[in-house]
Parts: sequence; structure tokens; C-alpha cells
Amino acid sequence: MVLAAGLTVPLTGAKSATGSGIYSPHDKAAYLNQVIIDFLRPGLVAKIETGTIAADGTITVVYNLKDPAGLPLDIAGVYTPGPITVGYVIGVIPANKDQYTSYITSSATGAAGTFDRAAADSGGVLTQLDSGRYQYVYKAKAPTGFDATATHTIGIYSSRTMTAFGIPNNMSSDVFSFVPNGAKVTKVRDVVRTASCNGCHDQLSAHGGRRRQVDLCIICHQPQTTAASTGVTVDFKVFIHKVHMGEKLPSVIAGGKYAIGSADWSSVAFPADIRRCETCHDQKSGAVQATNYLTKPSAAACGSCHDNVNFATGKNHVGGPQVSDNLCATCHLPQGEIDFDASIKGSHMVPEDSALVQGVALAIKKIDGGTAGSKPTVTFTITDKNAKKALLPTDLTTLSLTLGGPTSDFGYTSFGSDVTTPGYVTESALTAAKCGADGTCTYAFTHAIPANAKGSFQIGMEARRAEVLLPGTTKQLSVTTGAKNPVLAFSVDGSAVAARRAVVATANCQRCHVRFTTIHGGLRNQTEYCVMCHNPSNTDGARRPGAVVAADKALPNQGINFNLLVHRIHTGENLVALGREYTVVGFGGSHNDFTEIRYPAMNPTGAAGDTRNCSMCHAGGSEGILPIGKNNVTDPQGPVSPVAAVTSACTGCHAAIPSAAHALSQTDPKLGESCTVCHKPTAEFGVAKVHAQY
Repeated sequence: MVLAAGLTVPLTGAKSATGSGIYSPHDKAAYLNQVIIDFLRPGLVAKIETGTIAADGTITVVYNLKDPAGLPLDIAGVYTPGPITVGYVIGVIPANKDQYTSYITSSATGAAGTFDRAAADSGGVLTQLDSGRYQYVYKAKAPTGFDATATHTIGIYSSRTMTAFGIPNNMSSDVFSFVPNGAKVTKVRDVVRTASCNGCHDQLSAHGGRRRQVDLCIICHQPQTTAASTGVTVDFKVFIHKVHMGEKLPSVIAGGKYAIGSADWSSVAFPADIRRCETCHDQKSGAVQATNYLTKPSAAACGSCHDNVNFATGKNHVGGPQVSDNLCATCHLPQGEIDFDASIKGSHMVPEDSALVQGVALAIKKIDGGTAGSKPTVTFTITDKNAKKALLPTDLTTLSLTLGGPTSDFGYTSFGSDVTTPGYVTESALTAAKCGADGTCTYAFTHAIPANAKGSFQIGMEARRAEVLLPGTTKQLSVTTGAKNPVLAFSVDGSAVAARRAVVATANCQRCHVRFTTIHGGLRNQTEYCVMCHNPSNTDGARRPGAVVAADKALPNQGINFNLLVHRIHTGENLVALGREYTVVGFGGSHNDFTEIRYPAMNPTGAAGDTRNCSMCHAGGSEGILPIGKNNVTDPQGPVSPVAAVTSACTGCHAAIPSAAHALSQTDPKLGESCTVCHKPTAEFGVAKVHAQY
């Protein structure tokens, strides 16, 4: 890393800074030498102290610029490294409105014509009041007769130029709400919190990365602002709904697209069921108006997703023409008496989430005969999802148990010549299980644990239940739900029981996916169960001969080991630039091309697809623990197959051929991989260091 005049920044790690929590593991500054940190003082925290509007409309903001340790920064970059650029906006919530209007506008001309839009101030007067403390007087003024009793919000967004020192620019933004006459702020616009966005986006950022919070976005992204390139509004509630609907927008399905300028969101696939509004409208976020989506339906908000509805003419609207939003809530109550009605919750109800669904729950109670050379017997229970009612296998459509091991690493254990699934065996217990009326069952495996087995093995379960909801009514529908997969490890040789290492957490997956109701029909939904089948020796070879796309039949099998599969899927569209692709032939011969996936995590400048924050999926810092010595991974479509474990994991994302060549050159046929020499946590190119983003 180069500073200036050839001065090199050593990435040896700043123990005091990192240890004190000043920098996160995702900040490149966390790995700088402490001497360099003391010189650069990386980071930026912009905080508004006060905002005022004088009687003549003069708008003034006072704010502080500090580093993460709380020490002041020089905006000019003279006394502290890195000049800082600050942008200024202001909005007001008029007395008869619930969204912002900006006092500052500009006109933009594009393909759709000339439109006004909210804008930032420029040309005002900046004064340094103290070290790191600044006053900015806007050039624009509040209009004559402005409402001094209304809520006003000043927003600032800033960037500190640090690229000259070999680290990314630092970004920070802040907002400050006030009432000009000095009264307490009581009226706010607080519908969705930034933390909800960050669940998938990691760090919400836009417009080059300087705008990083929803309460700043909504000052400009409101009904006042229209995109000149398309003539459509970029009002937040419309814009965001459309972006996240993406490929499911009725207008897109009909052959249209949703794009503004060069940004086309027509191919966006929301990672959860789009009907789960509370993925964004989180009712536990603390947002004052978190229930707005339930209590304030409107043509703008509802029509943004349902964009084939014409509220003026009544086309595709059961209620007919609507001249205003005044009566929307008459039919669209927050919640009705039954699921799947016209209420907000009812009309967005995901069938699997309905309270009418009794569902199914499994629990493994014990495993007998689980020793090498023996056929284990499993005792388990089947109940409804709330464990209030015992169920029998006859209540289910699927009930199976999977046996695999050792837990040190799955994939290369044979359970007999008749078993075609590599590394594991799955047996149906739907008719073979012996059950009591209380839902307690036993199942004896027909396949034995290998006689030479050592260590711990694992048994997991899956089940599916079909139900008919609201029978005999016009809303009758069939729903199939899967049980949460229970998994239990056991020792086959008397040694201490050791569960399979926890690399990723299902809860982390659910940050974006909420629930795995579409993967394998919801039948497999827990990562500790997924890894039994998606093991190092497995491929899509069992499905490829029946591929519905003829070209797939001619290609080699595709490796589906869990780390390869998940890394490649989340790398998605970035694979194209790396000269690779990833297509898996699934059940029914389905063609699953994952190079269309756009990973939602944003990079520091605001573009989606940043996979560097491994902790979004990984658990307990496992991303930094290289799987040295684990089983080789079968990867028939890769440049090398089988491929060593660390190489497979890392080249799942770093998929370019030169990366594979680098890893191969560092692997000895007898001694194995040497990855830890350079990539262990304390090494110069430790995983966390090379993945640091900010």
C-alpha cells in the first residue's frame, strides 16, 4: 500500500485501534500499523449539532467532523490528512402532508422532458467555528411566509478523500430535525429504518456512497422529484417498491422494464417472498410509523408493486375507479377476520405463514444402535408446528431420515453398493416408521454404519405436510409446508460426540431469505442438514441426464458442495466478468443458471454485488478459519477436479482461472495446501484483511 513519495503503509494490524472497537474488521484501517493510524486517523463521523431558520428564511447548520476516536478533522485536509466534501439538503413536512418537500429544487432535462426535483444547496458560506466544528449558511432561503411550526430536517452527506494514502474514501451522513420556532418535534417521517435495509444490503449506500441512511434519502426521494430520463417519480415509497419487485412487476412480466437512466432493475429478484412486507417494514425496528404500510394504503404505494392497476379507470381493481386515497382503508383494513381476504395482511399472506396452517414439527429424541457396523434406530416425535397435536406419518406426504458421517467432514463414506447418493443415505420412513398415538415413533435404518467408521456421525430428518385451508369457501387453497430439519450427532466408536463444524448459520441466511420455502419445496431448510447432501463428493450428476435444456446433457456434472454452491450463487452475475458461469441441473432436470443473481450487499460506493463481508453468512468468525485438511471437492466443470478444500472454498467467489492457478501452484500433491502461510488471520494477507471494504 503506497502513501506518497513511495512511503509504504505496512498492513501489520493496529492492535490498540482494533481492540478498542474504533475500527471494525471490515475497515481497512483496522489492519494498518498503529504509527500510520496515528498519522492518518482514518474514518469520518459527521454529526449535526444544530439547525436553524431565521425569520428572513436564512438556513444555518452547525456540525462536527471527527474521526472514529472523536478527534476533530480539518475539512480542508491541511491539518489532518484527507480533504472533506460536504453536501447539504433541507426538507419540510408541510402541515397538511406526511412527506417532505424540499426548499431547494433544480430542473433536469432528459428523454422524458424537463422536470423539477429536490436538490442540494451550493454556494453557501462555510465558516470554521472551532477545531472540527463548522457552520454552513445555505445560499437558498426558506420561502417568505414559511411555516415556522412545521418539522424541518437538514441533511448532510460527506466524503473524506483517502485514496491518495491507499485506503478507500471515508463516508458519513447525518440528519437533524427541528421546528424553527423552537417547539418540540412531534411530526416525523419514520416508516422504515436503515437497519432493516442493512439486513440485506450490509451498508446502505447510494450516489457514490455518501448517502447512507433512509432518513436522509427521503428528504429528496419524495413526490416532488421526478426522473427526467423516464418521467416517472422517484418518490421513495414508489421507487423502492418497484426496485425490489423487479422481475415480478406486472409491467416487466408483460414485456416492459423498470429503468431510470442506465440503471435497470427489471431483473432484480427479491431474495424473500415479495409478499413478506415486514422484511423491510420491520415491526420491531422502532420506526414510529412502522405500521404505515398497514394503516395508510394509497394508490402510489400499492400501485408501485401492482403497476397493472389503473386506479383512475378501475382496470384490474376489484373496487373499481378510485378518485383519491380517502376510501382505500375502507376495504383494505390492516387485518381482517380471515387470512387471504382483502385486508393488507390478508392480501399479502404467504400461505406457509398463515395461522390456519397447522404444519409439522419433528424432534429427534434418541439414537440407539449407533455404533460402527450397526443399523441405528431413531426415536422421534411428529407434532403440528406448535407441538399441540400429535401427528402420524399418514398425516404427511413425505417423511425421511438421512444418515451421514463422519461429522469431521461429510462426503466420502459409503453406506453400501446399493446407495447412489454420495457420502450419505436417505431412507423413507413414511410407511416403515412405528408410531404411537402420542406421535412418538421409531425407525430402524436398513443400511448400516460402515464397520470401519470412526468418530461421530449425524442423522437428520425431513417431512412435508399438505393441508387444505378455508375448505368449502371461495378462498380454498392447498398448502404444503416442510418441517424444520432436526439434526443429531452421535458417536460411533465411544469417542466424544462432535457435531459438524458450524460454518454458516441459518439465521444469517434468513436475514435476506426470511424462510427457505422454495428451496426443495421447503423440505430442506437448515444449513446443518444441507451440508449432509451438499457434500464434497456430490454433483448434479443424478439429474443431468434428464436435463430439460439439451446443452446441459453434454456438459460435465456440476459440483454442488455447500461452500462451492453458496459462494458461486452469491457471486452470481459477477461470475461473468471472471469468465465463469454456474449452472446446476436440479430436480426434474431444471436448468438453474445462477449467473443472473445480483447479491444485494452494497459496496462502499453504492453498487450491489459486494461479497466481501463474509460474516453476512458465516458464523463465529469461521470465514477466517481455512478448511485445511478437509475433504477434496469434486468439481467436474472446474479447472481442477477434485480440488483441495481451501482452494474450492476460496475459488467459489474468486472464480477466475488465474486464481485457481495461484492456488494450485501453492498446493503440493503430498503435503497439501500452503494457504495458511499467507492467509491465516495473523498473516499479511489474512482473509479478513483482504476482504476489508471500507
